[in-house]
Amino acid sequence: MTFHKLLIANRGEIACRIIKTAHEMGISCVAVYTEADSNSPFVRMADQAIKLSDSYLNGGEIINAAKQTGAEAIHPGYGFLSENAKFARAVQKEGLIWVGPSSRVITSMGDKLKAKDIAEKAGVPTLPMTTDPKKANTIGYPILIKAAAGGGGKGMRIVEDKKDLKEAIAGAQREANTGFGDDRVFIERYVASSRHIEIQILGDSHGNVVHLGERECSIQRRHQKIIEESPSPRVDSEMRATMGEAAIKLAKKLKYESAGTVEFLVDDKTGEFWFLEVNTRLQVEHPVTEEVTGKDLVYEQLRIARGEELGYSQDDITWEGSSIEARLYAEDPSNDFLPATGTLIAYESDSNIDARWDTGIEQGSVVGTDFDPMLAKVITKAKTRTDAANKLALALESLHIGGVTTNRDFLVASLRTKDFLKGKTTSDFIEKTNPQRAVILKGTSLENASSAAALWIQGQNRENANILKEIPTGWRNSRLPRQKISFNYLDEDVDVTYQSNRDGSFRVNDGTNAKIIEWTPLGIDIEVNNSRFFSKVTRDNDNVVVHGPWGDALFKILPRFTLPGSEQQAGGLVAPMPGKVIDLKVKVGSKVKKGDTLVILEAMKMEHQVKASEDGKVTKVLIKKDDQLENGALLMVVDS
Repeated sequence: MTFHKLLIANRGEIACRIIKTAHEMGISCVAVYTEADSNSPFVRMADQAIKLSDSYLNGGEIINAAKQTGAEAIHPGYGFLSENAKFARAVQKEGLIWVGPSSRVITSMGDKLKAKDIAEKAGVPTLPMTTDPKKANTIGYPILIKAAAGGGGKGMRIVEDKKDLKEAIAGAQREANTGFGDDRVFIERYVASSRHIEIQILGDSHGNVVHLGERECSIQRRHQKIIEESPSPRVDSEMRATMGEAAIKLAKKLKYESAGTVEFLVDDKTGEFWFLEVNTRLQVEHPVTEEVTGKDLVYEQLRIARGEELGYSQDDITWEGSSIEARLYAEDPSNDFLPATGTLIAYESDSNIDARWDTGIEQGSVVGTDFDPMLAKVITKAKTRTDAANKLALALESLHIGGVTTNRDFLVASLRTKDFLKGKTTSDFIEKTNPQRAVILKGTSLENASSAAALWIQGQNRENANILKEIPTGWRNSRLPRQKISFNYLDEDVDVTYQSNRDGSFRVNDGTNAKIIEWTPLGIDIEVNNSRFFSKVTRDNDNVVVHGPWGDALFKILPRFTLPGSEQQAGGLVAPMPGKVIDLKVKVGSKVKKGDTLVILEAMKMEHQVKASEDGKVTKVLIKKDDQLENGALLMVVDS
C-alpha cells in the first residue's frame, strides 16, 4: 500500500509542515490553493499545485486534483475536511489512500453526542449534559453550550444566567451551521477553574495502540487555545498513566488507526477528569509532543497509512524535557482579541534563538478575512519548563513583525507571569492573571525608537541620493532650521528633529546625543545617550517598522503638509473589524442601554457582537443585513 505522491488538502502552516516531512520520506507533494493563497509559501514548497475554483471545502474538486496529478494519497491536515467522514469515504471510493482514521471512526467521534455515549460505554467518565434547554437548570449554571458537530471554539457559549440562554443558543447554532453545516448544539456543565488535558494516541491497522503522553491546552481566549505544553505541570506519572489507559481503552474500542487526540477536562482541585471529545486528526499543538517524545507525528501518520505496524510498544515511549507552543495570531488583545487584517510589512524571526517556527506566511503576506487568523506556531524545548518558557518569550520578543496587529506582546507577557511560571495555568488564567495586552512605548523607549526610525530614514535618503551623496546629511552653509520628520504612532503624533554635528553624531530633539555606529538597508546600530542597541528597520512606503529592545513599533510618516480630512461623526459606532453583518438588532428610534448587542458581525467563521458603550437612542443606521464591512466602517449613530 505504498505511495510516492501525496496531495495535501489544506493550506498555510500545516501544509508546509506536512510537505517538510513528506519530502524527508522521499514523497512528492501536490498542493491545492485558492485565489487568496496564490502567493502563499506552501504553494511554492509543493512539487505541484492545482488551483481550486472556490474553496478548500470542495471535496470533489480536491479528489479530481489528486487523480489529475497522479497523487495516490490525500492528507487532510486539520480543519476544513479533516474530520469529514463523507470526504474520507469518497477518497477511498476513488481508490486513493486516506491519511487518517476510518470514516466510521470519524462519523462516530465527529458527533460529540455519539462520542459521549461511546465513551460512557467504554467506562470513561463524562460531564453531565442535555440537548433540551428546558433541562438546563438540572445541570446548574454556569453552563456551556457546544456544537455537536465540531470544535475549535466555534458554536460555543458560556451562559451564566438563565435569561441569556435563548440568545446564546441562537448564536451558537448560527456559528455551528456556518462552521460545520450542522446547527445542533448541546448543553454541558461548565467547570470554571479547570484544565484541558489531552492525550495523544497512535494506532495502526494491526491493532496496536499507544499514547504519547499529555498536552495541556488550558490557556484559551474565545474558547480557542493559544498556549500549549507537554508535559502538563498538573499531571504526575500516576495521573498520566490513568488518563493514558482511559484513552487507549477508548481507542481500542474504536479500532482507531492513525494519529488522534482524546481530550479531557480536569478539575484542578481534585484531579477528577471527564471525557470531552476525540479529535480524529492531527492537532495544531502536536509539535510539543514531537519535541518531548522525539516522534514525528506526520511521519507516523504516513507510515500507518502505508499499512505499516507501529514497531514499538507503550514501554518504548519516553519523555524528555519540556516543550511549550504559542500561537501567534493576527488579532487585537486590547480589543477583546478580535481578528485583525492587513499586510505584513515585516516578518523575520531571530535565527540565533533556538526555537521552532511552524508558519505559512512571510513578509508581504496579506492577512484577510477568508481564513483563521493564526500566523505561526512558535515552539521551544528545554530541560526545564522555566527554561522553555523563557526561551519562547525571548523568541517571540525577538520577532521583527509589523503591518498587522498581533497577540505577540500578550503572549510574551503571559509566559513571564508568576502564575504561568508556577504552573497555575487553569482555563481562567487570562481572567485571573490579566497579562499585559500590548506594549505601548512611552518616554525613553518611544524617543529611542522614533530616533532610530528618523536616523535610519535619513541614512536611506543619503543612500538613494543621486547628487552630493558624500556631503554629510543636513549640511548647510547658513543658519537654517534643524531637519524634522513627523510620525504617527498609535494615533499620536511624534515629531523628531535632528541636526548633524561635526563629529558625525546627531543632536536629536532637545539635546539628546545620537551616534550611528552602522547603517544598513536592514537596520541601524545606534547609540542614544550612551545606550547602544541594534534596530531592524523595514519600510513600506510611508510605514516604518522599527524593532529594538522594546519590541516593534510601527510609525507612519506624516506628510509635511496635511490636507483637511473628514471629521468623525459624534456618537458614531464603527466596525471593530472587517466582517459580514449577520444580524441587526436595532433600527432608527430604538432606545438602547449600555451593553446591549446592536450588531452581530461574522468574520473568519466566528461571531462577534458589537455592543452599546452607553445608554442612548439610535438616530442613524447606515448598514443592513448581509453587508460586507471594512474595519472602521460607520455602522450607526447613537445619541447619548
